[in-house]
Amino acid sequence: MSKDVCAEVVYRSVFEEQAKEVRNFLYYKCGNLEQAEDWMQEAFLRLWENCAKVPLEKTKSYLFTIGNRLFLDYVKHQKVKLKFTQIKRSQQTNQSPEFLLEEKEFQARLEAAITALPENIRIVFLMNRIDKLTYKKIAERLGISVKTVEKRMHKALVELRKLSAKI
Repeated sequence: MSKDVCAEVVYRSVFEEQAKEVRNFLYYKCGNLEQAEDWMQEAFLRLWENCAKVPLEKTKSYLFTIGNRLFLDYVKHQKVKLKFTQIKRSQQTNQSPEFLLEEKEFQARLEAAITALPENIRIVFLMNRIDKLTYKKIAERLGISVKTVEKRMHKALVELRKLSAKI
């Protein structure tokens, strides 16, 4: 198989391997799935436009760098708020209305607590808990040390524990 990113089969393979990770990374940064998908597509478009300049082994970091730059351009004039989409759960008939209300209230408080975390801590927390990435993978993706990831994760858990103590 050719190693040329400009070859359609190689480009398609890169897209299939990296699109979800790039989109999720951008989603954690901006909190808007549609916007994250747009930026992910824009990053891949730029990869295609510059395919002759980007070696295959550098495509992942190129995509994350472009995606991050798109995000930073966007937030120059806006404050970032993370919004979570509710996952539609199948309705269970054995749950009382009171339980469902308490669950909804708890979910809202949890989302508010996660949103209130500083961006760098929130991103590490979500990458670990949602994408199930190891600290090492998170460190590689964000360009920080594993120790920094550990510290940020600890801070996130401490803050979330404070919330649970108030509930």
